Amino acid sequence: MIELPEASTIARQLNETIIGKRIVNVTAAQHPHKFAWYYGDPRAYHELLHGKVIGKAARYGSFIEIEADNTRVLLAEGVNVTFFHEGDKLPARHQLHIEFEDHSSIVGSVQMYGGLWAFPSGEYVNPYYLTAKEKPDPFSEGFDEAYFDNIMSQSAKSLSLKAFLATEQRIPGFGNGVLQDILFNAKLHPKKRLNTLTDPDIHILYHSIKTTLAGMDANGGRDTERDLFGRFGGYRTILSKNTSGKPCSTCGDIIKKEAYLGGSIYYCPTCQRG
Repeated sequence: MIELPEASTIARQLNETIIGKRIVNVTAAQHPHKFAWYYGDPRAYHELLHGKVIGKAARYGSFIEIEADNTRVLLAEGVNVTFFHEGDKLPARHQLHIEFEDHSSIVGSVQMYGGLWAFPSGEYVNPYYLTAKEKPDPFSEGFDEAYFDNIMSQSAKSLSLKAFLATEQRIPGFGNGVLQDILFNAKLHPKKRLNTLTDPDIHILYHSIKTTLAGMDANGGRDTERDLFGRFGGYRTILSKNTSGKPCSTCGDIIKKEAYLGGSIYYCPTCQRG
């Protein structure tokens, strides 16, 4: 799933690759997907976007917004967006294909679920998208320790750390993926409740968020997710499907995987306190 570091990487790559390209053809919903979400009728995307020139791409949380004159293309969560040069073989199944005047294109393919929205600028009022645009970004100076402490103080103390970090858009762009290494680096278990955290725990967690995300971003995203060119990110995850059942890199204990709150958690039973 696209989360903050992958969205950041893909937005940068889009800005290096497709700015100034003119759209000549758009195909949306060619291959139906029960959990692919569109704005209005996807069959109208071609008329909406045809002839528009690509502007800047920006990331808001895990959303990727692409300017196209007075319209916007918005991609989120489980959408794999890939760039193809002229003559490259396109995937057999996809939910969005935008072709440019030079015959290059970008293709969006939904995994489990995801949004592929195209709309006139300012018209789409998805609350998650608007929240992501309004809240301080974890990479920004506005996301300081006082701001983080305020988020925690307004959250139910019975919440687990996973629920706190990955639900309710408390920190846009966070999901079940990035929180695993953040919690490992903070030496905190994902099931640990907020009401059991000490002040030093909270301080360490805040700095783990900042430093872990910076490492993911600097390395082009996680090695479990792909970038605009179909390559896995260069950040080697400590806790993920790639390391489950293997020895912990710190202590040698075996990394555990459990189902929890509608997804999987990974943790080291020795390094991470419950």
